[in-house]
Amino acid sequence: MKHLKILFLLLAIGFGIQNNYGQPIRFKTSSVSFTDKKTDDTWNDWSDFVTANVVVTLDAKKDLITINSSEVQAFKIKAYGEIEDNDEVNIVPFECVDNKFSKCKIFIITKKKENNRMQIYINYNEVKFVYNIYNDK
Repeated sequence: MKHLKILFLLLAIGFGIQNNYGQPIRFKTSSVSFTDKKTDDTWNDWSDFVTANVVVTLDAKKDLITINSSEVQAFKIKAYGEIEDNDEVNIVPFECVDNKFSKCKIFIITKKKENNRMQIYINYNEVKFVYNIYNDK
């Protein structure tokens, strides 16, 4: 039964994105971490996760991802990447522009071998954020 729920979630994300219609998908976050780029173009270690209880909405009909933190972050989806799905992960990629017109890449990742832990990565050229997320039902 648990596998059916997971399969349904993956199919809902996949079909909702590919067909570009349907109800928005809502997630809740539990924590967030970040890293930034060093002057030598390598990345610092990820920060410790801190509590972050916000709602993330993926609205494929509006081509929009919204993170409702204290300062709302809105990401206009410019392109949908090819979904990668294998025994270890399911990765749903997006090329986006934020509400300040900065380009970024967003990935919704389900780590199958980690009890289907879900994360959303927001990757800019100089900084990356990762939120631990779960389905908001």
